[in-house]
Amino acid sequence: MFYLTILDFEVATFPIHKKSKNMATLKSSWAPEPMDLTEPLNDEIWVGSFENQMEIPGGYLWAKNDAEFLYLAVDFVEDTNNDPGTGDYFWLTFDTNRNRAITPNKDINYGVYPNQPNKMGKQLYLGPGRWTGLLNTPSESACRYDFGASPNSTTPHRIWKFKLDLSELNVSLATWWFLPYTFFGLRIHSSAPKLNYDTPANFYTSFSNLHRIQFSRKPTIAQSLQGPEIGSVGLIPSTQINATTGRATTTSTYYVKTDNHAFGGTLNLIGNRLKMQAVAGMAGSQYYRVLHREGTSGSFENFTSGWTNYRLVGTKYVPVNIAPNNAGYYFLYNPSSYDFSIDELLMQFDSRLLKTGLHQFQVEFYTYGSGTYSKISNPAQTLTIYIDNNVPQVSIDAIMHGSQQVNACGIVNLNGNTTDGIKVKFDAFDSEGNLLSYNVYAKYGEGHTQSLRSETHAGSGIALWQGANNLMAPQSGVYVPPVTCAYSFNVVAHARTTNGYGQIGHNSASRFITILK
Repeated sequence: MFYLTILDFEVATFPIHKKSKNMATLKSSWAPEPMDLTEPLNDEIWVGSFENQMEIPGGYLWAKNDAEFLYLAVDFVEDTNNDPGTGDYFWLTFDTNRNRAITPNKDINYGVYPNQPNKMGKQLYLGPGRWTGLLNTPSESACRYDFGASPNSTTPHRIWKFKLDLSELNVSLATWWFLPYTFFGLRIHSSAPKLNYDTPANFYTSFSNLHRIQFSRKPTIAQSLQGPEIGSVGLIPSTQINATTGRATTTSTYYVKTDNHAFGGTLNLIGNRLKMQAVAGMAGSQYYRVLHREGTSGSFENFTSGWTNYRLVGTKYVPVNIAPNNAGYYFLYNPSSYDFSIDELLMQFDSRLLKTGLHQFQVEFYTYGSGTYSKISNPAQTLTIYIDNNVPQVSIDAIMHGSQQVNACGIVNLNGNTTDGIKVKFDAFDSEGNLLSYNVYAKYGEGHTQSLRSETHAGSGIALWQGANNLMAPQSGVYVPPVTCAYSFNVVAHARTTNGYGQIGHNSASRFITILK
C-alpha cells in the first residue's frame, strides 16, 4: 500500500486497483439549457449523454456541454454501498493546453475536500504526481455525490456529477475551424467496497495516454429539412414528422434517431430561422402567437406558456424569462441580433399537461403599431404531433421453479441439478403502441448480469408495437443460475418516445430470491 497527497489531505489506496490503458474518446452532447446537478441520471436533462456514454472501469462516463460548462456524470455501478463521507473520492485531471504533457502551474486536477463529498477543490500540477496546494480562487465549477439508479443499473449505486467551467479548462466553442476538445484522466475510489480505478493507467504521472472529450456546439438543422414556420421540435425536423400520425422517423444517419416515435416531456418548438429573420426585419415591432388544438378538427386556440432561455451577453449566458404580454402575444427576437442557448425558440411547454393523442400547432406572425396587432399572413403550416407521456406497463407476475411459484425473498434449492432452473413470467406492454424495447435479466454477486430475454421495436416488424402480457423468460427452457447467490430478476421497458433530443420514458420491475445450487 502507498499514499498520495491530494488537495492537502492524505488518502490511502487499496489492493483492488484497476487501470484502463487504452485511450478513448468521450462525445459530449449539447445541453440546450443549464443543467441542475440535483437531477437524477434518469431525468430527461441527461438525454443524449447515455447514448454516447464511455465505458470505464467500474461503470460509465457521461458528458454534456453548453457554451459555459461541461457536465459530467460518473455512473459508478460497481459501488453499491451508500456510505457518504467515509473516504470515497475522485481525481479529475485536465490537460488544459492539450499538449499531452504535464505543464507545471497550467494543468488542473479536481478533487473533494475531506469528508465533504459535495465540495470540490482545484489544484495545479507541478510535475508527475505532484500538485500545488488547494487554490483559494473563486470557481463556478461544482460536484455532487449521489446514490441511486440509472439507465445502466436499477440497483442503487454511487454517482458523481460535475459542472466544470469551460474557461477553467481553457476550452472555447468559438473555434470554427475544428471541433473543440480537451484531454482528461479520472480516478474513482470507494472505501467500501474497496475499489480504486484509474483511467487511463498512471494518468497523473504521464499525460501521453489521456482520454479525449469532444465537445458539442449548438446543433443546426438544414433549411431543406425545416418546416416553413415551425422548423423543428427540438432537433427533429418538422419534415420528418408524419403529418397524419404525428410520429417522427429520422434517417439512420441523423444524430437524433427516431423510428415512428411519439413525443413527450418538455418540448421545444423551434422556428424556421429564415422566416423569423424575414418577419423581424420588417418595419415596426414584431410579435407572434402559437395556436393549438387537440385532435385534427375544431378551432385553434391561443396557446401560452412561460419559460427561461439564456442569452449570450459578452462571454456569459444570462437568463431571460419569456412570457406572453397581456394581449397574449410573444415578442419576436431577431435571430440575427440575439444569441440564445436555444436559438429560434418559439415555445417551450410541458407536454405532460396535454392529453395523450394527436395535437396540432400553428404560428401566426404580427406587426404592432399605433396600438394595433396586424396579422402578416395566415399560418403556412400545421404541425401535427402525437403526445404520449405514459410509460410501458411492466410487472413480474411470477418466478417459477418447475410448477412451484417462488415468492419474493424465497429460497430455491436446486440440489445440485445442473439442468434445473428458473422461469420468469412477466408483462411488458404499452397500450398506445409506443414500446421501444424490453429486456429481462438476472443480476447476482458483484454486479454480474445475464440476459434472459429481450425484444425491440425494430425486430418486431410492427409499426405500433405494444409488446405483450403473460410472456415467459427465457422464451424456451429455463434459466440455469451459475452459482449459489441472492438473485434479482429484472424487467426494464423503454418507451418509443422522444423530447426532440433523445429517448425518454422507461419503467422497470424487480424481484429478489435466493438460489442454492
